[in-house]
Amino acid sequence: MARIIGGIGTSHTPTIGFALDAEKHDDPAWQPVFEAYEPVKDWIAARQPDAAIVIYNDHVTSFFFDYYSAFTLGVGKEWHAADEGGGARDLPPLPGHPALARHIGKSLVNAEFDMAFFQERPLDHGCFSPLSMIRGAQGPWPMPVVPLAVGVLQFPVPTARRCFKLGQAMRQAVESYPEPLDVVIIGTGGLSHQVHGERAGFNNSAWDLEFLEAIVSDPERLASMHHEEFARAGGWESMEVIMWLIMRGALSNNLNVVDRRYCLPSMTGIATLVIDDNEPQSTPEAAIPEPEQIEGTYPFTLERSTTAFELNHFFQQLTRPAHRRAFLENPDRSMREANLSDVERSMVINRDWIGLIRHGAIFFGLEKLAAVLNMPNAVVYAGMRGETLEQFQASRNAPGALYSVGRVNRENGDE
Repeated sequence: MARIIGGIGTSHTPTIGFALDAEKHDDPAWQPVFEAYEPVKDWIAARQPDAAIVIYNDHVTSFFFDYYSAFTLGVGKEWHAADEGGGARDLPPLPGHPALARHIGKSLVNAEFDMAFFQERPLDHGCFSPLSMIRGAQGPWPMPVVPLAVGVLQFPVPTARRCFKLGQAMRQAVESYPEPLDVVIIGTGGLSHQVHGERAGFNNSAWDLEFLEAIVSDPERLASMHHEEFARAGGWESMEVIMWLIMRGALSNNLNVVDRRYCLPSMTGIATLVIDDNEPQSTPEAAIPEPEQIEGTYPFTLERSTTAFELNHFFQQLTRPAHRRAFLENPDRSMREANLSDVERSMVINRDWIGLIRHGAIFFGLEKLAAVLNMPNAVVYAGMRGETLEQFQASRNAPGALYSVGRVNRENGDE
């Protein structure tokens, strides 16, 4: 079974990545930043974690307010650095751990946390600033990562208590994972800073040091605080330190602080914290229930979502007129450009509806394909059942009712 071997707390300000990329190692203003990450790197080198769960927030880079969730778990295969306006940093893709991520997602939903999930979205400095400093200027990433994005920018924001409870549920999720993995949980954000309004530039080093002590020795106090209390003490944007409570909630109380550092070079109090978790592995809870196997039924799980992501994304993009035109003009080329496999392209061309479903397509993607091809939904239903359209319609109460999600062309009588 998997276990959590420790926690890391770290700021994620973009200045950390800037200092690394600009090679500021010998600059007196930035030396304390580099020094702070040496014990973090040493701990990871010594403990050799198999995976890291990284709690961060996106900064209106990959997530916007047209769809903004409280807790969004990354279940993808790899993660690229985002372009935040001045070009993406020159960093290799960061490997993900889809199997662990899917298990955590199932476990958290089963624990009544309403999670959202994402793939194929680049990660901004919230993840890559501290992780690149841990990696250093060269070399491979030290471990695969499961990112968890927390919606801390737009109110309502999850409470500190909710974050702490999510961390506790995260521990149960990790400990019920069936493979023997050593996992580190990394909480990012803060410390004191404010970047907007007349209070821009606010810092409070005394509060930062108090927080660094309390997150280890008195997390209950922090979990009981309101957002405004964090903001008054550390600046509005520093409220993101509630993400450290997810990290702390995932740890036991049998802890050893390996290292704790703090400096204030510019706009943000920069801190690192390394904690060993010495609690023996607990007995995992019962396995997470899977959807029952019902004959002729294919539940759309996270496994199917990650495996057939490109295929379903191709179907979803048929909602865009330019994508529809490209597909109708040259189906094979448009599918190759979308990285569909030979098997997937063959099933689309041959209208193998049941094959696509078994492969991992979601029906509502097939519905869009049928609309583009000017086919009623019933053609798809019949194909999945191995019947002709006439045979399927004969089983309906209104055999003459044909429809699709496409726009009705009343002049031609098409529906």
